[in-house]
Amino acid sequence: MLYVVTVHHASPRWIEIQTRHIRRHIGVPHEIWTSLEKIDPSYGSHFDTVLELQAPHAPKLNAIVTEILEVADDGDLMMFLDGDSFPIADPMPLVQESLAKAPLVAVRRAENGEEPQPHPCFTVMSVGTWKAVRGDWTAGYTWPGVHGRPNSDVGGNLLRKLELAGMPWVQVLRSNRHNPDPLYLAIYGDIVYHHGAGLTGGLSPAHRALAPKPAPLPGNPVGDAAVRLKNRRRWNRWERAAEQSIARKSQQWFERIRDDPEDRWLADLM
Repeated sequence: MLYVVTVHHASPRWIEIQTRHIRRHIGVPHEIWTSLEKIDPSYGSHFDTVLELQAPHAPKLNAIVTEILEVADDGDLMMFLDGDSFPIADPMPLVQESLAKAPLVAVRRAENGEEPQPHPCFTVMSVGTWKAVRGDWTAGYTWPGVHGRPNSDVGGNLLRKLELAGMPWVQVLRSNRHNPDPLYLAIYGDIVYHHGAGLTGGLSPAHRALAPKPAPLPGNPVGDAAVRLKNRRRWNRWERAAEQSIARKSQQWFERIRDDPEDRWLADLM
C-alpha cells in the first residue's frame, strides 16, 4: 500500500486539483490521508482518511504518520505532498529506482539558497524507514542561509536524523526548462509540480537574493545614517513590490491550472 500524506489548511482551492492528479498518475493501490483544518468538512469526500488536527504544518504531518503506523506494514510506502503539489506523471518508476539505491527519495530545493533538507512537497520512504530514523518533519536543525546566518525549515530535523543514522537519500532536483519564478511554479524530476506560495505566500531566500544591493556607506556618521535610511526605504519599496508581484503571479498560474484539466499549462514550464 502507498499512503499519500498531505495537509490542507483554511483554503480548499488545491484539493480537487491535487487529488485528481494523484488518482490520474498513481496506479498502484493507495490511500490519501489529510487534515482539513478550517475547511468545509464536505471536502473530505476527496480523501480516504481525514484527521481533525490543530497544529502547524510539520506537526500535522507527524501526527498523520502516527495514525498510519497503527495500520500499515513496515514495507508500505508513504508519499508526502504539500497541499499545493501533485504528480504530473507517474512517479512510481522514479520512486522504485531511487528506493533501490537509498531508503528515501525527496525533493531538495537547491534553488532556494542551497537548502540541504528533504522537502515534503515530494518525499517517499517506507514505513520501516520512518520508524528506523524516528522521522520528524519539524524545523530545528540549522544550516548556513543565503547571508551566512543560521537557517532552518520544515524537514530540518529529518535531515539531521538521516545524517546521524548514516542513511543516504536520493535528491530530486528542479527540472524546469522555463522559470517564471526562481522558486515557485516548480517542476521536480519531471514528475511533480509544486506551486509554492499557494498556501502561505511570501518571499523566500531565492527571491531575497534578487533584492537590490544597498548603496555603500560614505564612512562618516551623518552620511552613514542618511544612506542607511535611504537603503531601508529602498528595501521596503522593493519588498512590497516583490510580494505583490508574487501574489499576482501565483493567482494567475493557479487559475490556469484550475481551468485546464488537460494540463496544457505544463508546456510553459517544461
